[in-house]
Amino acid sequence: MDNRAFAALADPTRRSVFERVAEHPRSVGALAAGLPVSRPAVSQHLKVLKDAGLVIDEARGASRVYRIDPNGLGPMRRWLDQQWERSLDNFKRLAEQEDQ
Repeated sequence: MDNRAFAALADPTRRSVFERVAEHPRSVGALAAGLPVSRPAVSQHLKVLKDAGLVIDEARGASRVYRIDPNGLGPMRRWLDQQWERSLDNFKRLAEQEDQ
């Protein structure tokens, strides 16, 4: 599995940017207005999120609007689901051993 998405979301500010984009598509300026970091810093965070496959952008006039890439979270979700299933299987096995 590609760890870029997990690494991208490890940064708290980047997670905030991602969460704001997840609410609805936004421009860099709109994102920066609600965060305690500069517009260039938001652009850098968006670049990391884009490189990780978590957001995509499109030109709208003179600005770029970012939105969640619908395919970006799929690999993360599958990996987390596998870990959850493994944990449940282990819990079930331990519970069955205690019953015996």
